[in-house]
Amino acid sequence: MQKNLQSKYNNAKVVAEIGCNHKGDLALAKSLILSAKQCGVDYAKFQKRNAKALLTQAQYDAPHNVPYHAYGNTYGAHREFLEFSSDQHRELKSYCEELGIGYACSVWDLISAKDIIDLNPDYIKVPSACNNNHVLLYELRDNYKGSVHISLGMTSLEEEKEIMSLFSGHEERLVLYACTSGYPVRFDDVCLMEIRRLVDAYGDSVESVAFSGHHLGIAIDIAAYVLGAQWIERHFTGDRTWKGTDHAASLEASGLGKLVRDLQATHSSLQYKSNEILEVEQEQRNKLKYRKS
Repeated sequence: MQKNLQSKYNNAKVVAEIGCNHKGDLALAKSLILSAKQCGVDYAKFQKRNAKALLTQAQYDAPHNVPYHAYGNTYGAHREFLEFSSDQHRELKSYCEELGIGYACSVWDLISAKDIIDLNPDYIKVPSACNNNHVLLYELRDNYKGSVHISLGMTSLEEEKEIMSLFSGHEERLVLYACTSGYPVRFDDVCLMEIRRLVDAYGDSVESVAFSGHHLGIAIDIAAYVLGAQWIERHFTGDRTWKGTDHAASLEASGLGKLVRDLQATHSSLQYKSNEILEVEQEQRNKLKYRKS
């Protein structure tokens, strides 16, 4: 009997990346967590950044490049409006625990990393924009014991090698995300075969390989899973027309629920036949199979 592929393909972990789609409203953030839980996902993920630490004064004082999506008169004020405090993140984590869904967070700077480390979530993510911030990576490597998820959008192979070198001896805590940084991303820019490249290069050493998608629809997430992505992360919103730059590249509840359903169905299908003729086939064989004379 051939080995069952389910020993290789675990059920994919699905992450609803709420990010800043809560529009700075804690009640809305909790509503999105509840909706994500009802969709059947494993984690609700947020973002934390310290605008003063992350931006230069010129960047802070500059206007948002798309005024319609701005929540402040400057980009810095916009970022501050969308930011939750450490206590609010603690409240969100407690709410996740109450509902039975995981809490996770991306951190964009050292101050934010320390704040989220204090919450001790199952994992902390480093966004593509910050994966070359070695001070941030050292902090997560040395002062946090959970999994470190790192997105590899807009990242050169040399930068990727630097990440792996920095985590030498700690690779088993890494989850590497194939990602194209665009909102939304055209299908011909998704480049799903990057998942296979990461599996072939690092699959024996890292915790797992993952996929962070910014595309439209849910069809290619199934392909990402079959190619070896054990985590599927999608941006999540209550309404794709809401004010804010990430909503257009996000899934609403109907799409996210279907994605979870389809991933579970795909997992159930990924096995060899347990017998040459399955029980479900036997009746049809008796009725339809050609009989040699």
